[in-house]
Amino acid sequence: MRKGAILIVSHLAVAGGTYALTDRRPVDTEAKHTGFFQVDKTKILSTTVESLREEGQLLVFSYKGTATVEAERTWLWLFGGHQNLVVPAVVPYYVDLSQLSLADVTYDDRAKLVRVLLPRVTVGDIAFQPEQAITTNSGTLTYSEEQVEALRRMNFLNARRGMISQAQQPGLLNSARRAAITDIQNYFEIPLRIAGMPDVKVVATFK
Repeated sequence: MRKGAILIVSHLAVAGGTYALTDRRPVDTEAKHTGFFQVDKTKILSTTVESLREEGQLLVFSYKGTATVEAERTWLWLFGGHQNLVVPAVVPYYVDLSQLSLADVTYDDRAKLVRVLLPRVTVGDIAFQPEQAITTNSGTLTYSEEQVEALRRMNFLNARRGMISQAQQPGLLNSARRAAITDIQNYFEIPLRIAGMPDVKVVATFK
């Protein structure tokens, strides 16, 4: 699931004042307009960066997987207990946008290209879905609720390790990175389009 879209509001300055109907050199007019648009781009990029920084942890991708684990306990080598656990879980992937700064954003006027360097993708807290878990107990020790609960704690610890291992697979990390790049490029492109600069492209990469 994705987090709600970030609202980015850009306040654009409007050139005001009345020009006298006198001859002006074309170079003067061109210089004035070039400077005006350059300032606008800087303001737009700065406002976008600040909006993203305020967002903090941006959810860019989620993975739902299943952990299948087992745990065993014995007592006096005579009595034993065994538990199998199959539990689904959701793993979120974030980009910490509070680490983003205007120094990570550059604009190439000739190429009409904005480059954004992003902080790395991180894996968030694993959210297990115990109500959908399947648990199988066996052995004499599992007649004790205390022993069953001890096995359950061991299994969830193993399940967490298993889900972390799954979440760090290159394929999933690459999917999270691609999703983050798409999101961030959109967040920068929207205010530029609103400002009448649809020809400016945005390319986001990771540090």
